[in-house]
Amino acid sequence: MTPAPQPPLAPAPFDAVLCDFDGVIRHFDQSAVAVLERSAGLAEGSTYAAAFAPEHAQPLILGRLTRAEWTDRIAVSLTVHTPGPTARALAAAFTTTPVHADPDVVALLREVRRRVPLVLVTNGTPWTDQGLTDLALTDLAHHVVNSARLGIAKPDPGIYHHAATLVGAAPDRCLFIDDSPKNVTAATALGMTAHHYRTPAGLATALAPLLG
Repeated sequence: MTPAPQPPLAPAPFDAVLCDFDGVIRHFDQSAVAVLERSAGLAEGSTYAAAFAPEHAQPLILGRLTRAEWTDRIAVSLTVHTPGPTARALAAAFTTTPVHADPDVVALLREVRRRVPLVLVTNGTPWTDQGLTDLALTDLAHHVVNSARLGIAKPDPGIYHHAATLVGAAPDRCLFIDDSPKNVTAATALGMTAHHYRTPAGLATALAPLLG
């Protein structure tokens, strides 16, 4: 008996997926930092605010600071609020905080990689590659576009165009995923379909047209 012909596969809704790393895949455990902040009488989040103040964050994500230099800058900023030894302890704890990868997000993205090119687009640091190695994620994406290597950071349109060009995809055929609203807005302005990441379940919904 001749088998019935199979219907042709529907074309993929996207030619590429561009995904953020920190805040979507990799997450930081700041509990030890919070304990130190409470002990020092500082508001929780004070160290984060110092670490990512514009005068520190911008050179960091453009690859102009080593981890040691970043730690020193954080400590100096915190000495306005707490004694030097405490400031240094907070800075060291913040820049060496434990991390983990969300297994549900990783599983979804591994399935994405089987369907279309996957590019990680991160406002990273010079040691982001080591972070991928530590989490056994060096094979997760086809490419990693790291602002610290490229010298351009989100939401600059240049980093989005660079990522899409790497895999030969037009912007309007890309799905962009990020936990930062301003980065999502920038992707949308370029014609990309954009998903503001909040939860793995929300990401699964956004990827459903691609994964089926």
